[in-house]
Amino acid sequence: MTGETGSMESIDLLIYGPSKPVVERGFPERYALHLCAQPGDVERLADDVRARIRGVAVTGLVPTNAEMLARFPKLEIISSFGVGYDHVDAAWAAQNNVVVTNTPDVLTEEVADTALGLLIATLREFVRADGFVRSGQWATQAYPLSAGSLRDRTVGIVGMGRIGQAIARRLDASLVPVVYHSRRPSAEVNYKHYPDLIAMAEDVDALVVIIPGGPSTSKLINAEVLAALGPRGVLINVARGSVVDEPALIAALQSGGILAAGLDVFAEEPKVPEALRALQNVVLLPHIGSASVVTRNAMDQLVVDNLKAWFDGKPPLTPIPETPVKGR
Repeated sequence: MTGETGSMESIDLLIYGPSKPVVERGFPERYALHLCAQPGDVERLADDVRARIRGVAVTGLVPTNAEMLARFPKLEIISSFGVGYDHVDAAWAAQNNVVVTNTPDVLTEEVADTALGLLIATLREFVRADGFVRSGQWATQAYPLSAGSLRDRTVGIVGMGRIGQAIARRLDASLVPVVYHSRRPSAEVNYKHYPDLIAMAEDVDALVVIIPGGPSTSKLINAEVLAALGPRGVLINVARGSVVDEPALIAALQSGGILAAGLDVFAEEPKVPEALRALQNVVLLPHIGSASVVTRNAMDQLVVDNLKAWFDGKPPLTPIPETPVKGR
């Protein structure tokens, strides 16, 4: 597959997932767009349409597995929305010489802002304090001192990619010591590297998780890690719900095994366990790490730009590491 096309040739694209105006309005007339919001919609595409599809824009966390992708014999490129792409079968794509791209960089600072805000809100109990004022209790009693603070914390970041580094910069500015765990040390930072996650959890007061999802990281933050973090410990997850053992986390929060947690992601979104929703020592966000208009529009535009670059005969702008074609 070369991706080369003449200027007059129609290019059939599948827009797969939630409706995104930036994506749907982003292509010139020579592109023929076919919209499928749900997996079942793909099954209802006519055979002749499936036979013409050359590119797929994945606009959300919809399952993009081998069975679905194999329906498109002329497929050349999958342009996926978001940094994480564990919902896309990248292994199948590589085996079939299909390019996969994601949307890094344009959301880095937004997600880092969310991580720091979630950490502070969790430690200083901002959500609970807001409820205290709204309920009228402040008129009769003072709000108790928060058990947590950034002032006496060392933060361990699990993952030191682009977003991890952006979170670390914010903690530096807040005069908070930072260390990190990753499979390999990063040449781009000078923070202390822990090759062993348990050892880092024992030495820090907060863990901020920002690693990809997928089988290799499934339930990486488990009961053993939480026990090592200990009763002063705080967990912040802005990665994927799959990287945390949710039942183990609930047990640790209920028992006082850790102090608190701040979560933007969950194991079975949008379903959040009642046990989590009932706890007062956890702040829960509806996966809004990058969810501002300006950042989501930039992510949507990068989905479009990756496809347009490819079909203009240029290299994909942001290919994932596993993809078989990184240049022309």
